[in-house]
Amino acid sequence: MFAGLPELGISNGEDLKETLTNCTEPLKAIDQFQMENGILLPTLQSALPFLDLHGTPRLEFHQSVFDELRDKLMERVATIAEGKEDDRYGKLEELLEKSFPLVKMPSIQPVVMQVLKHLPKVPEKKLKMVMADKELYKVCAVEVKRQIWQDNQALFGDEVSPLLKQYIVEKEAALFSSDLSILHNFFSPSPKTRRQGEVVLKLTQMIGKNVKLYDMVLQFLRTLFLRTRNVHYCTLRAELLMSLHDLDISEICSVDPCHKFTWCLDACIREKFVDGKRARELQGFLDGVKKGQEQVLGDLSMILCDPFACNTLVLSIIKNLQELLSQDALPRDSSDLMLLLRMLSLGQGAWDMIDSQVFKEPRLDLEVVTRFLPAMMSVVVDDHTFIVEQKLPSEEKSSLSYPTTLPDAFIRYLQENRVACEMGLYYVLHIAKLRNKNALQRLLPSLVETYNDMAFGDIFLHLLTGHLTLLSDEFGSEDFCSVVFDGFLLTSYSSKENVHRHALRMLLHLHHKVLPSYMETLVKTLEPPKQSSEPVKELYTQLTEKLEAQKKSPPPPDEPPSLDLGLHPVTVPTTAATPTTPI
Repeated sequence: MFAGLPELGISNGEDLKETLTNCTEPLKAIDQFQMENGILLPTLQSALPFLDLHGTPRLEFHQSVFDELRDKLMERVATIAEGKEDDRYGKLEELLEKSFPLVKMPSIQPVVMQVLKHLPKVPEKKLKMVMADKELYKVCAVEVKRQIWQDNQALFGDEVSPLLKQYIVEKEAALFSSDLSILHNFFSPSPKTRRQGEVVLKLTQMIGKNVKLYDMVLQFLRTLFLRTRNVHYCTLRAELLMSLHDLDISEICSVDPCHKFTWCLDACIREKFVDGKRARELQGFLDGVKKGQEQVLGDLSMILCDPFACNTLVLSIIKNLQELLSQDALPRDSSDLMLLLRMLSLGQGAWDMIDSQVFKEPRLDLEVVTRFLPAMMSVVVDDHTFIVEQKLPSEEKSSLSYPTTLPDAFIRYLQENRVACEMGLYYVLHIAKLRNKNALQRLLPSLVETYNDMAFGDIFLHLLTGHLTLLSDEFGSEDFCSVVFDGFLLTSYSSKENVHRHALRMLLHLHHKVLPSYMETLVKTLEPPKQSSEPVKELYTQLTEKLEAQKKSPPPPDEPPSLDLGLHPVTVPTTAATPTTPI
């Protein structure tokens, strides 16, 4: 407890013990010890007996004086650090030399830590002593830890790793949320809200203004993205940069070549749309990558691989396609559309680029523009035509039946091209949003085989299950249930546990709508095998309990879902031009 006092020439308990052991008059020895080691203030000597008469212990008095002096000293340290004196850091270093031997003394430790905190460069020897002592390292300020971390990547990695794991767990938990809603889903929180998350704030604090630590975190994120292919690391890469931007940390933002691009894209994500002006700004950043700096494309591709960025790009592409249809124009004639496809392609190719270390923008397959998009547009026309015809009087309806098949090019590109597949999946979501049951029944079976099984990814399934709540009444039809479950979800639930979970999540919300006989079959089919994870078993238990409760009491009255989707249909021309679907 009193370690370090002898180094400063101050007597401690051992000295008193030795004095009492060797003296002949203990009372005089104690008086002498108190005189030599008490507060050296002559005017205080006459006051001490007065305090004794009032029963105030000497320890209590000295402790109160000590606490007051310590608080004053800590305030003085902060004042010196914030001052403008040329030798202010010299004063702090001098105080550190005098106080550091007492760093293990609990009463003095706060002063030492205060001095360390305000020193922009702590002496290497002192840093090593702090790092070697777990207790000291634990209590020292983050400003001191930054100086330790910047030369010790392994230790910094140990500190950051639990935060990165926590971040991924939180993102995946959001995708498997018990809430199913079209209005409140994974993409609902604004960028600013997401940056207020615990992990982002902690990482931002740990980095401070230290460029070296920022680069380390980016390297951790790249490595983990390569190792796991988990796109949430791309989200964190963008969120971290924008969090530092919010705090106006120019030391880092000014040296990150992705800063202005990410800032512009962040505004687009906030609006869930890339308008023409911002599209040109983003294009300028992409075209501005200089020769010899191509490695920047690796980070730009990660930022575009962020699911929130991807979501914004595809929504913008679909709105752009609708505009083209209403104008009877071709996809390849739109420079904005070509840029959106270029950025989507760059984001989708992030993993391949970083893995290969070949920092070259991937060439967009032109057949996506010349073959897939026209095929997709024909599907859009079919779907819209059917909706319009359903509203016409029977005598005005055409004799043509609703097509049951999809264009070969549409199906083929869903399977062979990741950019085309992403657009196709979002069109399925759009159809569900419009409650077009017939179109959905035609599209869903085509998703059983998609590029890299993208249709069975957590993000798409999370969105699809939420969108299907708009068609809850249709689950009373065995034909519709058969398409959703037998024709799509149940084709892979046994090999992909995440699909199993999403199917159970949806049934927890819609079980009372499903035909009882079909529901009985689903419950048997979806019973988890013994090796299933706890979340799957827990969902299944919740479902069976709800079904039992449903048998005992009538279902609650349905509340129709809100239709305020924030969508503004584009007017379809009344000429002979191809009709379009409002998106």
